Amino acid sequence: MNAINVLLERIENAKDLDFGTIFNQSIELFKKVWVQGLVTILLTMLLMMPFYLLMYVPLIASGMMDSESFNSGGQPDISVLIPFYALGAVFSFFATIIGVGLKGAFFRICKQKDFNEAKNDDYFYFFKKPYFGKTFGVGAISFGIMIGAYLLCFLPIIYAVVPISIINVIYAFNPDLSTSDIVKAGFKLGNKKWLITFGLMIVAGILASLVGFLMCFIGILATSAFAYIPLYYIYKESVGFDEKTDIDRIGTGEI
Repeated sequence: MNAINVLLERIENAKDLDFGTIFNQSIELFKKVWVQGLVTILLTMLLMMPFYLLMYVPLIASGMMDSESFNSGGQPDISVLIPFYALGAVFSFFATIIGVGLKGAFFRICKQKDFNEAKNDDYFYFFKKPYFGKTFGVGAISFGIMIGAYLLCFLPIIYAVVPISIINVIYAFNPDLSTSDIVKAGFKLGNKKWLITFGLMIVAGILASLVGFLMCFIGILATSAFAYIPLYYIYKESVGFDEKTDIDRIGTGEI
């Protein structure tokens, strides 16, 4: 049986998950990975900065910040808004790809800390040669799905956010699957565990925001990554990991 069929079978036979257990596990793991989560958020902001600045080039070039840039009624020139929104779409596209790569690396770090694995924190694992193309592909498909959901209005967006988030976790731990198989597995697990995943994402996001707000600006950055951790446990408890023994690694030449 090939890898995708094994993965889909595990998803199909996944046990029921407990909201409280996963939430408590997420809090405990966050205590171990909050620094790595902060680094992930900062790297995301840093890598997105050039695209963010590029998006505002039309506004700056046209002098839109001056009152003379507005026509009667105080509305900006449409000839400026068109390239602004076009560059905004480009910004969102690359932001999605950057997010896929960095969040995928963060999920791998979560596993390392969860299993007490002595490995380096490789934040750019999915931007390296073996996986860069696939990271781009997974990000592009995720972006396309989200755009399609936006065009279909509010409810599809609520639905799509869960499988898109799960796709990122599937990719993190199954990077050798084809892009289409990663998306297929992401939607299968997302559909099967949609309600608990959505609930955990909402509660974790609210808690991260509230605690971060109480800690001021740097606190928001430090706690933002907590919202990702329940996704790791959704995957761990639904699919699990194939842990090899040292004898297995010697036999395959890994050590």
